[in-house]
Amino acid sequence: MSGWFDSHCHVQEEYRGGGRKGEGETDLSVVLGRAAAAGVDRLVCIGTGATTSAQAVALAREVRRGGTGELSAWASVGLHPHEAVDGIEPVARLLAEELARGDGAVVAVGECGLDYFYEHSPRHVQRAAFAAQIALAHAHSLTLVIHARDAWDDLFDVLDAEGVPERTVLHCFTGGPAEVDRCLRAGMFVSFSGIITFKNAGDVRAAAALVPLDRLLRETDSPFLAPVPHRGRVNEPSYLPLVGAAVAEVKGCPVEMVAESSAAAAATAFCAFS
Repeated sequence: MSGWFDSHCHVQEEYRGGGRKGEGETDLSVVLGRAAAAGVDRLVCIGTGATTSAQAVALAREVRRGGTGELSAWASVGLHPHEAVDGIEPVARLLAEELARGDGAVVAVGECGLDYFYEHSPRHVQRAAFAAQIALAHAHSLTLVIHARDAWDDLFDVLDAEGVPERTVLHCFTGGPAEVDRCLRAGMFVSFSGIITFKNAGDVRAAAALVPLDRLLRETDSPFLAPVPHRGRVNEPSYLPLVGAAVAEVKGCPVEMVAESSAAAAATAFCAFS
């Protein structure tokens, strides 16, 4: 395996509609070109609702047709806990429709999970939407992509009740050693974002040190969470090597090893080999 694999990004949200006013690059092909130039040759575009999921799948298909550079791309279909009040039905319908095309563009359900920090949707609604999406991942043998913030106990209660899918990714890990141990014992892949480069993220770095390389993924979560020295700017997949360098420092291994091992782990996590 060669190159960097961005296991979680939202570039379809940022650039498909013209980008943030006055910031970043509004031409998606240019953004993806910069990613390829930085050695990022694979990515998973993540949906957070019916609209963004449809955009993610469309982008993945466009990339797979060779229309936006020398990249490989896949997509997820899911409902973010912030949007749980919208209900799971539109996402479930979209997932069924996209899978019926049988082209392998959709590889995951999510991102879904629990967020008690912002609590934009009531907690009981979040839990119900999360459980429903775990069931979808089981039913379609897809990877589950989890968002978790300040809700670890309830998160694992729902997972225990529904069963952890065979391939499950805890994205943008924000806990510490105790939380990462729970994730690993549950058989999850754990993904680290630009947060690992932040000065106040000691617990996240301590957690990363405990994750075996074959279970450790890297992501940008772009357009959010740009790594140092770009913190505060619009994030993009071309910044992924900076996340990889921070992981390599924590693990005490060459950055090339992190690139290769995490790309292989991401391919396994998403069954993304073509």
